[in-house]
Amino acid sequence: MALDDDAVSAPLSNTPLPGADGLPPPVPAPWRWRPGFAALGPAFYTELPPRPLPAPYWVGRSRGLARELGVDDAWLDSDDALQALTGNRLLEGSRPLATVYSGHQFGMWAGQLGDGRALLLGETAGGQEIQLKGAGLTPYSRMGDGRAVLRSSIREFLCSEAMHGLGIPTTRALAVTGSDAPVRREETETSAVVTRVAPSFIRFGHFEHFSSRNQLEELRALTDHVIDHHYPDCREAQDPVAAFLAAVARRTAALLAGWQAVGFCHGVMNTDNMSILGLTIDYGPFQFLDGFNPNHICNHSDSQGRYAYNQQPNIAYWNLFCLGQALLPLIGDEERTQAALKAYPGAYPAEFEGRMRGKLGLASERAGDRDFIQATFRLLANERTDYTLFWHELSRHMAGGPVDPVRDLFIDRDAFDRWMLTYSERTSEQPRRLAADLMHKHNPRFVLRNHLAETAIRAAKLKDFSEVHTLLTLLETPFDEHPGHEAHAALPPDWAAGIEISCSS
Repeated sequence: MALDDDAVSAPLSNTPLPGADGLPPPVPAPWRWRPGFAALGPAFYTELPPRPLPAPYWVGRSRGLARELGVDDAWLDSDDALQALTGNRLLEGSRPLATVYSGHQFGMWAGQLGDGRALLLGETAGGQEIQLKGAGLTPYSRMGDGRAVLRSSIREFLCSEAMHGLGIPTTRALAVTGSDAPVRREETETSAVVTRVAPSFIRFGHFEHFSSRNQLEELRALTDHVIDHHYPDCREAQDPVAAFLAAVARRTAALLAGWQAVGFCHGVMNTDNMSILGLTIDYGPFQFLDGFNPNHICNHSDSQGRYAYNQQPNIAYWNLFCLGQALLPLIGDEERTQAALKAYPGAYPAEFEGRMRGKLGLASERAGDRDFIQATFRLLANERTDYTLFWHELSRHMAGGPVDPVRDLFIDRDAFDRWMLTYSERTSEQPRRLAADLMHKHNPRFVLRNHLAETAIRAAKLKDFSEVHTLLTLLETPFDEHPGHEAHAALPPDWAAGIEISCSS
């Protein structure tokens, strides 16, 4: 099975792969660079240029993210940008490199992994790392080809920006470019490159790599780098590494609460796919729930259901224990390590229930809220009620609309009526407008459902990228109504149930 980020068993090397040189002269970069991950030294990565693709073309661009990066439209529309973000030209001042890490995959130690098809171009002066995904072979590509295909690249591009629009921590996507260069997966597909952006792409697996090899000097250097750059408050703690572990646990708790509240399934929560900053990273076989099924498995490769929707919070905790084990040599005390990890179960329930109160329009906490939230999930699970539609229609009802559109989502009307009576009693304690305003901020009208992505992908294969552009517009502001796009917020068609997403991309 090809994993979401190609892994390797090859030894770490700083020798560029054959045929990877010979790029044309660099083009001016639209931002200034500063020392970043590359300053850690060659034990952490291999420097090498990307491998070119023939005749690239634009598939999608996030102009909103470009503005945040200080990039103007003229550069983003230029051929220099197209060539640089495909990997055909270097940006002046960049030092492309592939990082090495290890990790647990599907609960099993996988040993050395690494950026098998991702190249870090560098870190901007504003503190954002720029990475190309799909830019060719690296020493960590194992049996892969170092490429990404059009379908998965469109999904990652759209979902990265969708999650940002939902207010859930995530890596971002500046652009996706395509090429007709063939790539062999289950069938022959075409190539694509995603330009990913994040304050850091460091994963739990980076720490596991050096700890597992007893390379404590490198482990210390990596930990100091992350604390100094991303968790500076931990430096003042009595035990900075333990404080850092606890801070990562709290960020991870907030991330998982966001996933669960919006009905997002990641699909491949391996430790090498867990961000040290608590970001959603590595969009592979993800899915937003249609009908609410707490046992839903979005990854066709996950035959045991390890990463089912309702397992995600516990898997995150398991992954944090792996990180704690990796940091134990630096903390030096098992009890302090375990105490730091307890930050996760201490934070997750409050984070999750806070988000669910927002979805329900409850402005304050009351005794019995946890039971009512669970009763709501049971109501939805009993009939596999459409998750996004339920919350959106409930929001419209609380804003003054009729209750029938909510009630019509259920066959067992009596069960809904009993739930609604309890809900009405709970919300009667506060102004209805307050509830409606709160719900509008927590219940999106648009999410990237599988069938929407599939429709955009099918058109893109015919060089029609209009649906990619439409979806990006909707998903950047998913809480707005966007009149004229009711079909994008409707129940999925029957054929959507047959879509299968696996690790292979």
